[in-house]
Amino acid sequence: MPVRYADPAMPDGPDTIAGDAPTLSVVAPVWNEAVTIPRFYDRCRQVLDALDGTWEMVLVDDGSRDGSREAMRRLCEADPRVRALILSRNFGHQIAITAGLDYARGDAVVVIDSDLQDPPEVIGEMVARWREGYQVVFGQRVARAGETWFKRVTAAAFYRLIRRIANVDIPVDTGDFRLMDRVAADALRSMREHHRFVRGMAAWIGYRTTSVTYARDARHHGETKYPFRKMARLAIDGITNFSYLPLQLATFAGFAVAGASLVGVLAAVVVRVFLGHELTGQATTLVSVLFLGGIQLIFLGIIGEYLGRIYDEVKGRPLYLLDTSMNVVAPIGAGRRIPPAPRG
Repeated sequence: MPVRYADPAMPDGPDTIAGDAPTLSVVAPVWNEAVTIPRFYDRCRQVLDALDGTWEMVLVDDGSRDGSREAMRRLCEADPRVRALILSRNFGHQIAITAGLDYARGDAVVVIDSDLQDPPEVIGEMVARWREGYQVVFGQRVARAGETWFKRVTAAAFYRLIRRIANVDIPVDTGDFRLMDRVAADALRSMREHHRFVRGMAAWIGYRTTSVTYARDARHHGETKYPFRKMARLAIDGITNFSYLPLQLATFAGFAVAGASLVGVLAAVVVRVFLGHELTGQATTLVSVLFLGGIQLIFLGIIGEYLGRIYDEVKGRPLYLLDTSMNVVAPIGAGRRIPPAPRG
């Protein structure tokens, strides 16, 4: 029976198997990528072996339902530089990235999806920019192969919207594919909010930042793991984490409706007193009431989104739980062991 641990205590990170810390860690979330994982490892290994220094790969299984866990086990047995974290269930892509960062030991950490849409060959260019002194190197997409026009348009619109309204400068056309040096990675690890938008958090920490451009490939196998519903949820997390504009809109709307009401009252007085006409119309009153009611419900929902995030933070639950791990030893005292269920 595997010992299960919550996410490691901050700010001290976990130890792994014996040996010096590697130069570079590659963190890759995995969800139903059994077919893709061997190819992903091969391409990464070719790139990483050509670089100076040692490396490790941290694969994080986020509750896969195919043979991903078995594929990860085979890689761990064949190459001790491959570590595997098996989460107890599906916690989501952003949490899986966080788990990998918690266990990555490298002087620099690269976050990349395991579906091969982000080409591992770009890692070499990122490392070169890191050696020039940059602490965060993010990948910026100049093309997105294999995606529908709807996804391309909505993604482009979202990145430009959030850059305008966010209180940090989030680069456009960037995902989670990036390199962070140890200082930046530890800063990101220290941020433990539950509704995570990692690309925004990476922008918030600052440090010396640059970019490399690349063309995003089509999926190597299978279907996208980010359908419209998940994209919308991620967009909401990004907006609510880094902007108060949705809340401020309630104030703006209140002033606008109050101003319009004042103009309507003055118009009614002028028509009644000076023109001698009486304004009637039940439909106008009904439409006005329904309009105001709709506005109120919309902003109650927006307030509820922010309030729900406060509630999740107050509960203080760990970000994730590990089911088991491979080539990784959880440190003593770094995680909280889950007690066995009482008998009887």
